[in-house]
Amino acid sequence: MATTTISPERTRSTSAPATTDGSTHADGTARRGGSTTPPPPLTSRAPALDGLRTIAILAVILYHLHVSHFDGGFIGVTVFFVLSGFLITTLLLGERRKTGRIRLGSFWGKRVLRLYPALIAFVVVGLALWNWVGDYKGATFSAGEAAFIALSYTGNLFRSFWDTTQGVFAHTWSLSMEEQFYLVWPPVLVLLFAIRSRRRWLMAGLGVVIVGASIASFLSYEKPNGGATPDVYFSPVLGVVPLATGCLLALLLDDERVRRVAAGIAGHLATWVGLAALVGVLLWIDGDWTQHASTFGVVLPVTGLVSAVLIGGLVSVRTPVSAVLAWTPMSWFGRRVSYSAYLWHPLVIALLGTFAIGAWGKVWLVGAALLVAVGAAYAVEVPVEKARKRFREAKRLVAADRAAREHATA
Repeated sequence: MATTTISPERTRSTSAPATTDGSTHADGTARRGGSTTPPPPLTSRAPALDGLRTIAILAVILYHLHVSHFDGGFIGVTVFFVLSGFLITTLLLGERRKTGRIRLGSFWGKRVLRLYPALIAFVVVGLALWNWVGDYKGATFSAGEAAFIALSYTGNLFRSFWDTTQGVFAHTWSLSMEEQFYLVWPPVLVLLFAIRSRRRWLMAGLGVVIVGASIASFLSYEKPNGGATPDVYFSPVLGVVPLATGCLLALLLDDERVRRVAAGIAGHLATWVGLAALVGVLLWIDGDWTQHASTFGVVLPVTGLVSAVLIGGLVSVRTPVSAVLAWTPMSWFGRRVSYSAYLWHPLVIALLGTFAIGAWGKVWLVGAALLVAVGAAYAVEVPVEKARKRFREAKRLVAADRAAREHATA
């Protein structure tokens, strides 16, 4: 089916679409002219992507603990960015396919309700413990200022343009990068839907953004003193690269012809090649990664591309890799705990890190960080999600009751 605009094709999204001969594939895909046509991504949950979240957050934690051979663990943030761009864009395209429009207010409201309660809880506890953890990695702000920056999603701007840090709240720069991106990207999609822009022009535009931002990051690099992280790492210019890469992948897989190709040998190759390349980058990066402009203009953009290749394979075919990542404990942690783990692990490290001596000290410190993350997820995120579900159900019942009364009156 030819796709000339970015409006996604109207594809059946049932769990087992029928084929022309009345049969279906075991994985619920349809057969057209002897070829496989999978449904659009995320018509059902992809547990393998949740498992990938688990791997990414563990890499970040081990990097922050300075564990040997994990000097490249910071690329876990890049993986998160690519995942985020892919998932959000896929969901927006799915909404457009299902309802014919994208409700920006609803999208932003859901983002706030999903992310903000946990962030508020983390900031409140961080403020309460500020006397013990406030100087973590050299905070340049007071407790109140650092908290305001975290809650206003501006941490990346302060770190990249003013060379400052918020101590134990410093890692919220990545959350800021995502939320700033999602203030811009969905309205761009809505506008391009409205003018019926051609899909290939949108993808070409994303490609220009990715290449241009990578070059700009390379040119704007300034070597830091000592082991500090260059300001360009926190810059929106570099941060947009993996996010846009994920968006580009979502647009590619929204095309039926691309999905048909990815459902074959190409999907298997993408999974294995993407995994091998990502592990290779992780192990190849050493402790002097901050001293090279190529890290920011080449290595990190390529890491985003490799992550997109892996994600494309994971959502297209079933492989031993996707089976391992979809293993219930692995996918559960990524789905339920990864956000809390990212939020809380620096606080745990700052509070208990001086007591973690030797290899076993780091082991129990990781365990403590994960326990805190699980507790925070079930203390904050789960109750908020349940409240949201009850509200949606009540709203649905009210709407159904109103419709029934109107029908009876008519």
